[in-house]
Amino acid sequence: MNHVLIGISGGIAAYKVCEVVSSLAKRGIEVRVILTKSAAEFVTPLTFATLSRQPAYTDADFWQPSNGRPLHIELAEWADIFLLAPVTANTLAKLSYGMADNLLTNTVLASTCPILFAPAMNTNMWLQPSVQENWRKLLQDNRYTAIAPTDGILACDAVGTGRMAEPEIILEYLESFLFTKGKQDLKGKKILVNAGGTREFIDPVRFIGNPSTGKQGIAIAKAAMHRGAKVTLITASSSPLPIGEGLGVRVVRTAAEMHQVMLEEFPLADITIAAAAIGDVRSQFQSDRKLPKSELPLKLELEYIPDIVADLASRKRPDQLLVGFAAQTGNESEVLSAAKEKLARKGLDAIAANAVKGSQTGFGTDTNQATFIHKNGNTQSTPLCSKLELAHRLFNFLI
Repeated sequence: MNHVLIGISGGIAAYKVCEVVSSLAKRGIEVRVILTKSAAEFVTPLTFATLSRQPAYTDADFWQPSNGRPLHIELAEWADIFLLAPVTANTLAKLSYGMADNLLTNTVLASTCPILFAPAMNTNMWLQPSVQENWRKLLQDNRYTAIAPTDGILACDAVGTGRMAEPEIILEYLESFLFTKGKQDLKGKKILVNAGGTREFIDPVRFIGNPSTGKQGIAIAKAAMHRGAKVTLITASSSPLPIGEGLGVRVVRTAAEMHQVMLEEFPLADITIAAAAIGDVRSQFQSDRKLPKSELPLKLELEYIPDIVADLASRKRPDQLLVGFAAQTGNESEVLSAAKEKLARKGLDAIAANAVKGSQTGFGTDTNQATFIHKNGNTQSTPLCSKLELAHRLFNFLI
């Protein structure tokens, strides 16, 4: 069983951690919580103990041994992942200087597992040079991975940066870290990902398209970001877009727009993963105004859309890795055969073959299953899993 230790500092964002604890416990992950004295003023230890089905610890427990050993040592050795959320300006300063004056900070120093930390504070506090210096200093420690604060309306009514990341974002990071054990093996790499289904417009409100929501491509971008990469996501997605440090997003609609932006970004990328569902044809007829039904052509003259991935392959440097996706229908043999043909024809380094006809795989689902095929002949099949886990399995296969 995976063990997640959560340390909570004294900020109003502590209430958000209730959802994190509850969600983890419902997934069968064992969770234990440490609260600072100030944190207990916002949410009681009883709340977290109830949600986690485990004791919640405060400084009052500091000198009570656990199994005959110091509590902070016992908790530190127990943890697989240590989440610190919210991290206040005070706790951030303590962490950056290695101070240990309460149960939480002593446990941090006694631990050796990966640490995720999510700051939360007033905008003016966040922007203070001393706070920013502490932030940068902590990020130099390879044990720590930040879930950066976001912009928005804060509890003090200020508008700006300082909101703690939402629970769903924190849970995604935790899912990644529990799978990868916190490794940052893509740090220093530039990853280019495309996602979503392009639309080829007949008029401003009608188009030829496909059912892709972009969930798998977005999951790949998140996985790369969680593993330390600098990520550029080119998306025609209908799904909510990710937010995070080291992530750039460019939004397109048509295949032509996707092609142009991919050509601009491709030379900068170490690894490019083409997960978007690009249209194959478009109408030669296009109107710049919405047509009445009576004026719609009943027959459309179509033209092929240039193959973006094949074009990128023709421009690829030896030091670059180009990966495609093959969304196919048919039985397993037919899916793999079509994927291998695309791998060779398009000049890819690897391809992910996945069946799109099913209730748990393909377009719009939260889960997926695929077989990865390398040009050197290596193959690897994944179990049915979340799209984020599949993304991590793809990176494990590639690197």
